[in-house]
Amino acid sequence: MRTSEMPALGTTTTLMEGFRRERVRTRGAEINVAIGGEGPPLLLLHGNPLTHVSWHEIAPTLAKSFTVVAPDLRGYGDSSKPDGGADHAAYTFRAMGEDNFDLMDHFGFERFQVAGHDRGARVAFRMALDRPERVERLAALDIVPTHHVLTNVSLGWGLESYHWFFMAQKAPFPEKLLTADLDYYIDYKLNKKGVGLEIFSEAAMAEYKRCTTPEQIHAVCEDYRATVTLDFEMDTADYGVKKIACPVLAIWGSNSHCGRHFKPLEAWSEWVDDLRGFAVPTGHYPAEQRPDLIYPAFWSFFSGREPELVDAA
Repeated sequence: MRTSEMPALGTTTTLMEGFRRERVRTRGAEINVAIGGEGPPLLLLHGNPLTHVSWHEIAPTLAKSFTVVAPDLRGYGDSSKPDGGADHAAYTFRAMGEDNFDLMDHFGFERFQVAGHDRGARVAFRMALDRPERVERLAALDIVPTHHVLTNVSLGWGLESYHWFFMAQKAPFPEKLLTADLDYYIDYKLNKKGVGLEIFSEAAMAEYKRCTTPEQIHAVCEDYRATVTLDFEMDTADYGVKKIACPVLAIWGSNSHCGRHFKPLEAWSEWVDDLRGFAVPTGHYPAEQRPDLIYPAFWSFFSGREPELVDAA
């Protein structure tokens, strides 16, 4: 693991500048992926309703120290959108995790570090539980573990996170409503608590809108249907039995549904012994709203140093 001085966070003029794109067939999907840099492998997993370009503010600078692999999750972006099956099993976090194990195998990485935001962090959580021998470190942006969410539902969280249960309704009910006006939906979805769409670059916003198609909406609904059924069953079976073996960094937005309605370190401590973390002054999209805080925290943690929150004004 590298121990050199941290490169300064750069500015980019294009999305994922310096990365090459590939399309990789896994056991259950075809995954669109951007890869760049050199050094220890670092897998970056995006959330809903985003794509791999949600890392564009920090990935090019991380690539000066790490080999950064940033895929679109199955069902999202330009990755394939397989049928979910009668029980939605194709969209469990385990199925998405298997895609990413296959992806890292494709690039020759047996062991690697992983960071995830939102749904991507839930995929990373399952990967670390299922294959602890492969995941060296895990950083999670703005989530608490799924089991904790679903067993601690509050009025405030439910009002902000209505989509967890709306999108999990039987097809095609949510799909028909959401696809009636896709531009309105994506603008509303990304403007969490009135933080404002200006935190997203014009190019990134255009990419998110390009990828918000009826096919993706259906896949995302399948993702949420799997969450409240099979994923919750897996987590319930593992709760109190398994723990994540690797070091974990949890970062959450103080003005996000996660920061306002949960105690993230307490929630994570149910699953992790080697844990550190802190809030940042953001909403739900820290890597795009405050890359100046997320990049040094990631670089320090993935370089084997203890991350510190500095200059958060």
